[in-house]
This record gives sequence, C-alpha cells and structure tokens, in this order.
Amino acid sequence: MAASSNSSLSGSSVSSVYQLQQEAPRPKRIICPGEVENRPKYYGREFHGIISREQADELLGGVEGAYILRESQRQPGCYTLALRFGNQTLNYRLFYDGKHFVGEKRFESIHDLVTDGLITLYIETKASEYISKMTTNPIYEHIGYATLLREKVSRRLSRSKNESRKTNVTNEEHTAVEKISSLVRRAALTHNDNHFNYEKTHNFKVHTFRGPHWCEYCANFMWGLIAQGVRCSDCGLNVHKQCSKHVPNDCQPDLKRIKKVYCCDLTTLVKAHNTQRPMVVDICIREIEARGLKSEGLYRVSGFTEHIEDVKMAFDRDGEKADISANIYPDINIITGALKLYFRDLPIPVITYDTYSKFIEVAKISNADERLEAVHEVLMLLPPAHYETLRYLMIHLKKVTMNEKDNFMNAENLGIVFGPTLMRPPEDSTLTTLHDMRYQKLIVQILIENEDVLF
Repeated sequence: MAASSNSSLSGSSVSSVYQLQQEAPRPKRIICPGEVENRPKYYGREFHGIISREQADELLGGVEGAYILRESQRQPGCYTLALRFGNQTLNYRLFYDGKHFVGEKRFESIHDLVTDGLITLYIETKASEYISKMTTNPIYEHIGYATLLREKVSRRLSRSKNESRKTNVTNEEHTAVEKISSLVRRAALTHNDNHFNYEKTHNFKVHTFRGPHWCEYCANFMWGLIAQGVRCSDCGLNVHKQCSKHVPNDCQPDLKRIKKVYCCDLTTLVKAHNTQRPMVVDICIREIEARGLKSEGLYRVSGFTEHIEDVKMAFDRDGEKADISANIYPDINIITGALKLYFRDLPIPVITYDTYSKFIEVAKISNADERLEAVHEVLMLLPPAHYETLRYLMIHLKKVTMNEKDNFMNAENLGIVFGPTLMRPPEDSTLTTLHDMRYQKLIVQILIENEDVLF
C-alpha cells in the first residue's frame, strides 16, 4: 500500500498502520571518521563532538533516516540527536539515565531510539487525520459491549473455550471479531456470572509488546518499537495510550493476574473472585462469630504477630481454601488480628480517601439527628464494594456489642479499635492522624450503633 496521504487510509483495513510501520525509513548511522575527544562512553562512532547545526545538516547529506549525535556549541555537556526526516533535519535534545531518551520512552540503544522515532514520525505524517479519528468508532462499544456480545456471548465463549484464537490482518471483518476475544470473555463474566457487577477502572500501565499487536478498543495497530501502548495489569486489556482515556470503567480482573489477597485493591479482589465482599472478610467473620463473640477483649486483645502473618500467607497462598479453624489457630485473637491487618493493608481504605474529609466534617456536627442524616449521605458516596464490605462489618460488630457482658466490647471501644483501621487521611501526616482520631472513633461508633438505619 502506498501511503501518500491521510485520505489513502480512510477506506483501508485495520492493517494499514501496520503497513506504514513496515514502510518507515530505516536508521542510517553516519560514523565520525576520526576519534572524538571526551566522547561519552554510552555513545558510539555516531558521535561527532562539538559541531553546529549547519555542519550536522551537511553531514547528514539529505539522506532520509540518517542521524548523528553532537555536543551543543552553546551548551557544552548537552547532547543533540540530529535526524534527517521529511527533507529536513530535526534536532532533539538527548538524555541518558542508564537508558537513552528524548521523551517518555527509554531505549537501550541510540539505534532503537532512532528506529522508534522514525516509525512514529512516518505514521504521524502519513496518517495523522486517521489516527485522530481512531477512537470515534471503536469496536469496543460497537462490537464489544453492544448487541453482538449481549446476544451471542455465551455461545461464542463456549465455542472458543478450547480454541486458540489467531488474528488475521488480511480480512477486515474477520479481524474485527477476532480482536475482541478478551472482550467476549469479560462481557461473558458480566452477563452470566458476575452478580456483583461493581464498576472498576482499568489499571493501565505502559507496556512493550513483542511482535505485532492491535488495540482492543479501536482495532488499529499499536505502532512503535517499544512502549507501544498500555495494558491493564488486572484484566489484561491492551489498548493505545490515547484509547485508554475512552475505555469505560468495566474492568473484569482475571484471577490469574491477582497474585495476592492482602494489599490488593478491594474492588479488584471482589471482582476477581466474583464475590459480594472480600472472601477474607466473610471467612474471618464467620469463624469469629462461630467461636469468639464471648471472648473477653475481642478485637482489642492482640494475637501473636507471627501467627497473624501465617494467616495472611495462608489467604495469599490458598485464597478461600485457607484453613483458619480452631484446630490450626485455637486463639481467636489471631483471626481478629488477621482481619484487622487485612483492612490496614488495603491500598485504599474501606472508608476511601475521597470520602475521608467528608466523614471527619460530619463527625463534628453537634446535632445527633443531623449528623446521622449526614453520615448516611456520605455513605452513599462510597464505591459499591466498599459500601457492602462496611455494611457487613458493621452488622458483625453490632453482634459483638450484643455480647458486651462477656467480651466487654461496646461500640465506643470498637470505634477506638476500628477507627484508624477503616479510615486513614489521604496525606501521610502523623499530626492529622492524631488530631482526627476522636472523629474516626465517633464515625465507627455511629455506624455500629445505627447500622440498621444507615445501611
């Protein structure tokens, strides 16, 4: 395909951008004939020392893809990549921190940096209009989550379960369907199995794809040598960086990608396990209610730290099959300690950073009825998985207070224990934490005493 203009791509297949990458100019290193003094050890013979832009332009000789490195005349110690592209010489400030870079991407070698740069320049020159419109008609919405998947997802999923899906870039219609295989899987989970369909944002991270890859949002080729796009580390969705801004908050975490139970985002964990709440919360509370409600100082008395760590490792290793029975851990304080540790280890607390200040302000309201109403309003701002986890925990803690004559734990005592466990200020400030402790305690106390009204 000859890519001489943006319009030449308008009616082409999704393999067009891939073809453009194949056509991009190749790097041509212009070697310095003599040895240059004070040449940085991380540069090779393409370094020409201190020369002017005019000299660099002359050395490149008008050859497309030709490049040299030079030291700035005006700023000694600063280095420039001079690159010939589009019948002109482009100059880029060059940096090195163990890897070479002129922008966000880091490269092991100058050759790779120039290769990637030429690909990007060529594609952006030939297909800028096409690229700008890539996200306007995505397969993600038209094919991925609209009628096609909603109507046929179960049949398609079962049919493809034992098949190896391969992308065929020569057939546009077939390709578009094949590229959404992971979308089919996620939509199937949503449609058939996941009764607790909490909204979750994707956890995108810059990723280098080995071999050709196509965006699962717009179905277009992900160009470049490295860091061609982003991948969701929770569900594996692969998209262009620009497309990631348009992907809806519908991440369906893959259990294979969730390496642990503790220290894992709460919503990510429940969606990965397809549960209403984190299973560690359910299992621990079930065990505590079965044999520990009358235990003196429940939640206030600490278990042995090493045994609590053992429980943590058991959940991380075995998940819902972890054995925390009395046969293994006769001391119920080990189980309460493991539950409190789970809440403390959450990257986002049960009472989220976003709602923290609102809860603290609510706690300062003097009128009890107004305060209760305000607490209810702020509770509605919690993400669904956080709300459900908090609701279930408060029901449990209410049961604990109903056994106060045996365990000596009332709502105020539990508020002291769980206040800093369930809510932490966004900024890591000891002064703020100390100042807010009484309000943290009061909020949890109110939630326990009024759980039947608030939830």
